[in-house]
Amino acid sequence: MNGNNLNGLMSDNGFAAPSGVELRNIFAASCVESAAEAEGVSAEDMYERMKAVNLFAELIYPCYDTLHTQSRRIVTEDILEALRRREAKKGVMI
Repeated sequence: MNGNNLNGLMSDNGFAAPSGVELRNIFAASCVESAAEAEGVSAEDMYERMKAVNLFAELIYPCYDTLHTQSRRIVTEDILEALRRREAKKGVMI
C-alpha cells in the first residue's frame, strides 16, 4: 500500500480509514462540542438542544459536504444561528 492511500482501505498508519458515515458522525460530534464550548454548556445539553430541533437530520448531515469545508469558527457560528432560530420558532427559551 502506498502513502497516497489510493485504494481507500487503510490509512497511512495501518488502521482502517473511516467510512463516509463515520466521517459525518465525527463531524456532527465536532459540531456539538464546538457549539457547547461556545455557549458554555455541556456537550450533552447541546446535543439534546440540537436534536430537539432536528438540526442533525435537517442541517448537519444534509449539508456536510459544504459545512465540513468551512472553518470551525464559521461552522460553529452557523450551527448556533440555526439552533437559535429553530428554538425561537418552536418557542423554546434557553
